[in-house]
Amino acid sequence: MKQDTHPDYHFITVVMTDGTTYQTRSTYGKEGATLNLDIDPKTHPAWTGGAHTLLDRAGRVSRFNAKFGGFTRK
Repeated sequence: MKQDTHPDYHFITVVMTDGTTYQTRSTYGKEGATLNLDIDPKTHPAWTGGAHTLLDRAGRVSRFNAKFGGFTRK
């Protein structure tokens, strides 16, 4: 295996949006760096079951449904 081809893999501290922290190994930053998250599983609607809305801009969803609506799964 070639030497010096892989990035440095070290411990960092991750800070969640509610202030809780945990340590993990990562290639982010340098040893002991802190990664502050803007979105995490505690706040993002994909994980919390928040309201999802489908925006139909310029009728794209309608055109897609008209074009492919007749297909059925087998």
